[in-house]
Amino acid sequence: MEIIKTKLKFKKWIAQLSAVALALALVLPVMSADIHAAEKQLIPLGRTTGIKMFSGGAMVIGFASEKMLGCISPAEQNGLQIGDVITAVNGTAIECNEQLSDLLSALPQPRAELTIRRNGEEMVVNIEGLAKTTNGYKLGAWVRDSMAGIGTITYVDPETGDFGALGHGICDVDTGGLMPFDNGSIMGSEVIAVTKGRSGAPGQLSGTFDLRQDNGVLFKNTMQGVFGRITDPAVYAGKKAYAVADTDEIRCGKIEIISNVDGAKVERYAGRITKILEDDGSSKNFMIEITDKDLIEQTGGIVQGMSGSPIIQDGKLVGAVTHVLVNDPTRGYGIFIENMLEAAK
Repeated sequence: MEIIKTKLKFKKWIAQLSAVALALALVLPVMSADIHAAEKQLIPLGRTTGIKMFSGGAMVIGFASEKMLGCISPAEQNGLQIGDVITAVNGTAIECNEQLSDLLSALPQPRAELTIRRNGEEMVVNIEGLAKTTNGYKLGAWVRDSMAGIGTITYVDPETGDFGALGHGICDVDTGGLMPFDNGSIMGSEVIAVTKGRSGAPGQLSGTFDLRQDNGVLFKNTMQGVFGRITDPAVYAGKKAYAVADTDEIRCGKIEIISNVDGAKVERYAGRITKILEDDGSSKNFMIEITDKDLIEQTGGIVQGMSGSPIIQDGKLVGAVTHVLVNDPTRGYGIFIENMLEAAK
């Protein structure tokens, strides 16, 4: 869940996901404009999950200071940029920070040819004047290769196991940009504590996840959510599927929010849509208000970690919670389910 003016915080391997402010054509003509295929059915899960995501290299998130390094950062001087993902050193592929450090440290000369991904394109950057240290040569850049945390699964397709979660992308805490994606997985999780939200200080869910086995894989990290496939059908077995609402069916009025804010329990909470916004393809398509007294008592309203909680209106899946307003945790934003499905394609 995206929190306005609040940074994302991720811890490696065991963490809590604190997110800021987490269309399929459902009716197809068959021989006649008056005959339509059955409506798409999805399970609104509302269950937290552990998320691991890897960038497929070492992503540059900052540059070492001259005071710290003893010289101006060679990475910055030679044209590396924040958000670049280093994928090879002198033609040797790397997957993680440790491989990058080892290859640089073992260089015989203070120069290297780096293969990088920048804005989805591959290019080569030649680095001259690597910093000499007692442990070999250094690039003078801070790098990250992965992120982990917990988030909420919005829906599962019971026919395929395909799922969507969060309702917004996972962004890097330092760069603010969408985390580059190479591969990832999901695991079982539980909520172990709640920090109640209040005006000016959004609350958050704290949770752990089980590293012993994965129960799904990730395919995409987009601004409208993260998407993948659940490989363990027990995650959604026996859950009821709902028809997917067309965007023009969604209205101001009562809703139910399906969320997991205590242990492994998934419950329904009352709320309402207060305003429909212009559909610009973003993760803020309508405004919501929590009216459920039990949820307000427990969490203060919408808290970090609830992003992706599915929203039901008139017996249909209409979207997911994505943002909370900093000055009023009972109010926030939601994304149209059609926008999540479109991003999942």
